[in-house]
Amino acid sequence: MPAVPQRLSWAVETLAVAPGDRLLEIGCGPGVAVSLVCDLLTTGTITAVDRSATAVERAGARNARHLESGRARILRASLEELRLDGERFDKIFAVNVNLFWTRDPARELALISSLLAYGGELSLFYEPPSAERASALAADLTRTLSSHGLTPTVVRGGERLVCVRAS
Repeated sequence: MPAVPQRLSWAVETLAVAPGDRLLEIGCGPGVAVSLVCDLLTTGTITAVDRSATAVERAGARNARHLESGRARILRASLEELRLDGERFDKIFAVNVNLFWTRDPARELALISSLLAYGGELSLFYEPPSAERASALAADLTRTLSSHGLTPTVVRGGERLVCVRAS
């Protein structure tokens, strides 16, 4: 397997996954973060979603043993199509998913709020091409999340890695 991209290892480290956490990853791509998270879980689970059939297929192949164990579930759906019948998650995260800063994500943030367990947290991770863009993106996301009633904080991982957390 190829090396794990720094943004993904940093994201999972920053999430501080507890063995019993229930996580939701939005835009899982080929499932690298799913693998990293599952290695930290004992009784917890991760549900990963992506709208791309190719991504879901690759994520499923990469995480076959985690799917079989019940620690992981991978679904093909866009966030707005996601229906999880009352499930709640301790941590919801996305890495380099642009829907949160390219338009007003009011519907998506309302859905995320309904999926967060009491005390849960949303973490949005990005690796823009420059430190300046990382700072601007953090400021934009902070304004957006605040305007939707969330309380954001910014975590930096070097010059270009940025996470905006909200609860």
